[in-house]
Amino acid sequence: MNIVTRSYPRAALVGNPSDGYFGKTIAFVFTNFRAEVTLWESTKLEILPNERDKPVFASIDQLVEDVRKYGYYGGVRLVKAAIKRFFEYCKIESITIDKRNFTLRYDTTIPYGLGLAGSSAIITACMNGLMQFYGVSIPKPQLANLILSAEKDELQIEAGLQDRVVQVFQGLVYMDFDKALMEKRGYGTYEPLDVNLLPNLYIAYSTNLAEGSEITHNNLRERFNHSDREVLNALAECAELTVQVRRLLEAHRGTEIGVLLNRNFDLRRSILKISEGNLGMVEAARSVGASANFTGSGGAIIGTYKDETMYECLVTKLSATNAKVIKPEIGLSG
Repeated sequence: MNIVTRSYPRAALVGNPSDGYFGKTIAFVFTNFRAEVTLWESTKLEILPNERDKPVFASIDQLVEDVRKYGYYGGVRLVKAAIKRFFEYCKIESITIDKRNFTLRYDTTIPYGLGLAGSSAIITACMNGLMQFYGVSIPKPQLANLILSAEKDELQIEAGLQDRVVQVFQGLVYMDFDKALMEKRGYGTYEPLDVNLLPNLYIAYSTNLAEGSEITHNNLRERFNHSDREVLNALAECAELTVQVRRLLEAHRGTEIGVLLNRNFDLRRSILKISEGNLGMVEAARSVGASANFTGSGGAIIGTYKDETMYECLVTKLSATNAKVIKPEIGLSG
């Protein structure tokens, strides 16, 4: 019998990138795209390669295009890291798993390298499949930590907990990564929010702007570790914006959060270099009256819009920057 599990891309609404620095964020998963893992019992353990893992190309041009789209590393490394960390977790927690082997196939429709947490979605789907296959239950906060460790510790991908938390909990989630709590128990405070409190939201993305989060975040980590005052102040304000957005949502004033999303992006821009392409998307969205913030590390933006007329203007303006615009279908809490 096949086991099929899915995980979904994440859009950070506000607070990013403070999640990796003891801050606060609000994010949600949306089901317009998905990562899927299929497992079935087999005599040997086998991982089947996806299209982005294949080493055979029709031409040099196709190889170059493949590297441009997916980078030099495919998804098999993510699956391997997930399996390794799952096995080690079970060993540390004295959880006995049987000796059955499996064949695993993964697939994903999540646009690559656009700050939508596509890599962690593959790992999350893989972890869910392994838990189901072996009959293992892992508490959600610990599962999010395990997924992060597969990327950060096994693959040296610079990342924070936000993506993994919301992909585990699903829906719309408020996250407080308080330093004292993180150091004491290893995870923060995660609280689901009512998705119906959200205003009109759009997501725009451009596959031409794909870039790994490890490239975007490395300098920020170094500056944070050296107590760069500009960085510390910006991250603290990003966390405070999260609190303000939550208050507005819970007061049924979601249409007022746009100015706070704009401020979040402006703070990010003050401490990180933003490419011309990414900046062009933000400026195009704001030019029609919509708000705009990064969904993650760049390549995709999120914001509020007033009505369908403004949405159509968004589509027109952003199409001129080679960006696609969608209305996120927000997944409910799991």
